[in-house]
Amino acid sequence: MLAYLSGSIEYSPDYGKSWRADITPFLRELAHSVYDPALDEKKNLDDTEVREFRQWKAADLPRFQKTLRKIIAWDLDWIEHKSDYVICFWDEAAARGAGTQGELTYAHRLGIPVYLVLGMPQGKVSGWILGCATEVFENFSDLKAYLRSQHEAKSVEVAAVNAVGFELRTEN
Repeated sequence: MLAYLSGSIEYSPDYGKSWRADITPFLRELAHSVYDPALDEKKNLDDTEVREFRQWKAADLPRFQKTLRKIIAWDLDWIEHKSDYVICFWDEAAARGAGTQGELTYAHRLGIPVYLVLGMPQGKVSGWILGCATEVFENFSDLKAYLRSQHEAKSVEVAAVNAVGFELRTEN
């Protein structure tokens, strides 16, 4: 299982790194892999693009757009081809940007579960974002409890299949 960690980078004071660093060890305890786009600053960029692209936003828009399009393609490829689910921390910083909205919409459209953790009152969250969410959580503790219960249920199911030697199927 691979979790894609979606949320503000551009407008977050720490580029969205702290919440991602906090949840990653828990996910690894579940034996899940993690893709953290905030940690992967290199992506598919060359060294000059990594170092300069944020400055190009005001100074060289065409160059900035070309670089951002590479980042968009990279991140969406991770969601489409490698991710089993998306965890999103939705706060004021995420609401200010657009990348997170695009990622959640894309994951939803592809049928990839989106687990939304609120960093603001639910009533202030865009209806579109809530519509893309498979599950909505008030905090990370609730998300962890949910993921732990899902993981334990799958572990029991796998153990039962292994004990019997085949999967039992029931007709509806």
